[in-house]
Amino acid sequence: MRNLITDVAGLRVGHAQDAAVASGVTVAVFDGRAAVSASVQGGAPGTRAVGLLGPEMTVPKIDAVVLSGGSEFGLDAAGGVINALSQRGTGFEIAGLRVPIASQAILFDLVNGGRKPWLSDPEHERPPYWELGLAAALAAEETFALGTVGAGAGATTANLKGGLGSSSTRTPSGFVVGALVAVNALGSTVIGDGPHFWAGVYEREGEFGGLGWPESIPADALVPRMKAGVQPSTTIGLVATDAALTKAACKRLAIMAHDGLARAIRPVHAPVDGDTLFAAATGRNETALDPIVLTELGLAAADCVARAIARGVYEAQALPFAGALPAWKDLFSARRAGA
Repeated sequence: MRNLITDVAGLRVGHAQDAAVASGVTVAVFDGRAAVSASVQGGAPGTRAVGLLGPEMTVPKIDAVVLSGGSEFGLDAAGGVINALSQRGTGFEIAGLRVPIASQAILFDLVNGGRKPWLSDPEHERPPYWELGLAAALAAEETFALGTVGAGAGATTANLKGGLGSSSTRTPSGFVVGALVAVNALGSTVIGDGPHFWAGVYEREGEFGGLGWPESIPADALVPRMKAGVQPSTTIGLVATDAALTKAACKRLAIMAHDGLARAIRPVHAPVDGDTLFAAATGRNETALDPIVLTELGLAAADCVARAIARGVYEAQALPFAGALPAWKDLFSARRAGA
């Protein structure tokens, strides 16, 4: 177990980012396709090809899930991903042709200090997300970096640099569950001014500092901390399992996984958040399921999401721009357990 979503057999993850733009793309590619559904709980989502993931919709499986910065401009990333998948001959069969299908969610990172020339000169500049999507899909591997990479490259939270996080676990029934999250939250992932993470009680083996929770939570720590100007935000991600789930069961898994956002971010699911989670089942473990086992999977998914969120912030590096938010390690590195 690598403590990454790729511990779930049948998927790989790739990143691509542009340091000057301070944005990027992360892609989860399914080997042999996967059943996928999604749950959107934020009030301001940006998505592509999410409607077809409904349990009642025709397409049974898809080829990839794309997480991207760039707000609406970032939706171009799925085009590059589809091109890369087409080169491999994968996709939904239609009239003898193979059409790759990639569903996507975006986050808002347009005001993080990076250079976004297409916003001021749209006639001569174009967003880089198609090319980033292509590169991320081609780079997909079983091991990948965390923090200020991919869709987490330009992500921020209320008071710290956000990032890309992942985690995994094995359930009592023997299934593997993992999470991949780009943390660009309106709210805060730490208790008060830090260093303890709201997700601290779910931590395993010191994966985000080993500090747990403080002995008590002061009243001022419960005062909401939000980005200045209540700017659009969004935490987006994917949970996956090797269980053989239907699309309806994947939908329930995605709904339950949102509990992990509430365990790790305060506040969350706000009117200006676009919080979206996909849930995928690769079907590599064909052990029979029942409602109790599906409940186990949903609980594990929520725990993994909470851990991945804290890990994404913990592993992030601050952007090299004036006024950029500090990274957790910039402020609290000496507070890590054993430091």
